[in-house]
Amino acid sequence: MSELSIKIRVADRDYPMRVSPQDEERLRLAGRQLNERLKEFRDRYGIQDKQDLLAMIALSTMADQLKVSKEKDGTDAALTERLARLDELLSGVVLV
Repeated sequence: MSELSIKIRVADRDYPMRVSPQDEERLRLAGRQLNERLKEFRDRYGIQDKQDLLAMIALSTMADQLKVSKEKDGTDAALTERLARLDELLSGVVLV
């Protein structure tokens, strides 16, 4: 499998990467979204230091990821419980 050499620009700096063709679009989108969040945080908080902005975005992103993970765990548990109940109901059905 061949890799592509790409550059992702984040906070006015280029980051060269070697990526698989199937990862290219996802990484470019991540770079665009990160730059959008940089602008959003700069406008919202009036902070100009790029390192501070990147740290704030990293913290916010991790907090969002933890929230989604917790919600997923709750959804998985609820789904498992519902499937177990459905299995019980189906096991009680007498086939003719």
